[in-house]
Amino acid sequence: MTISTQWQLAARPQGEPTPDDVRRVEVELPDLTDGDVRVQNEFLSVDPYMRGRMNDVKSYVPPFALDEAMTGGAIGRVVESRSDDLPVGTVVQHDLGWRDVAQGGAASFRAVRPVEGVSLSAYLGVLGLTGLTAYVGLTEIAGIREGDVVFVSGAAGAVGTMVGQIARLKGASRVIGSAGSAEKVELLTSKYGFDAAFNYKDGDVAELLAEAAPEGIDLYFDNVGGDHLSAALASFRDGGRAALCGSIANYNSTGAPVGITGMTNMVTRGLTMKGFTLGDYRHIAPAFAAEMGPWLANGDVVHDETVVEGIDSAFDAFTGLMRGDNVGKMVVEVG
Repeated sequence: MTISTQWQLAARPQGEPTPDDVRRVEVELPDLTDGDVRVQNEFLSVDPYMRGRMNDVKSYVPPFALDEAMTGGAIGRVVESRSDDLPVGTVVQHDLGWRDVAQGGAASFRAVRPVEGVSLSAYLGVLGLTGLTAYVGLTEIAGIREGDVVFVSGAAGAVGTMVGQIARLKGASRVIGSAGSAEKVELLTSKYGFDAAFNYKDGDVAELLAEAAPEGIDLYFDNVGGDHLSAALASFRDGGRAALCGSIANYNSTGAPVGITGMTNMVTRGLTMKGFTLGDYRHIAPAFAAEMGPWLANGDVVHDETVVEGIDSAFDAFTGLMRGDNVGKMVVEVG
């Protein structure tokens, strides 16, 4: 008998999720059938988009079902197999997170080759969807150009730290980031190569951005929305471009979304603003891997992780992520 410890959604959150909205359960897994594998997860990913999936609304991914295990990125090793394609010991990446043991058809799991000296958790971050999101947003959505002045909101998070570094490697003349503490601001400039950064809690975001980019910006990578997006619209130079990746300022909102100002600048300054999700850009993954691999190996890209220990702490890791407790990618080490 194999028991899988899993997290289920028990209720739709109203505002910030609470422990009453989830439950930790132990599920007895059935015997494997032909083509199935059983995987001991080693790392789980928690991500901002999961908050949207807790709501029963139409989006680019279906909402989590009540009283069923939630899902998300994970990586682990096959411990039992009835598939010739994925023998015992294979390291696999998949979407059956929020549990310590995952099981299903082999087609739901993708074998990856571990990189010596690199934690498997990197496949959930810098070498995975996090890094790819940053790359796609800069290259495919916003079309970064040599000499661009780039502004990144949520810059100390998993995606934001990658955006700043990739922008520099792609020829940005100046990279500016916003974060939620003095410690994170210092980290952006001392470790991640940002030319300037500010704590958005220190004052009006538009004024703080104007101080950091007195001549304006050309490209904005948006992880926050709200006042950050309004500030970018006010700061854009002619022909500016925005890649809209997230809107964390509104994820736990129970009222009307924060209004955006400066929309007339879309016309008067000839701006382009485009939202995206990765589903339509998976074909970019080989180009991303071809560049990110050498960047990481050469030390051109660095990355941080905030690691929370134990499957029992998965929900705490998620709520901590939503509060901004993390630097870089937030992962759960299953143990």
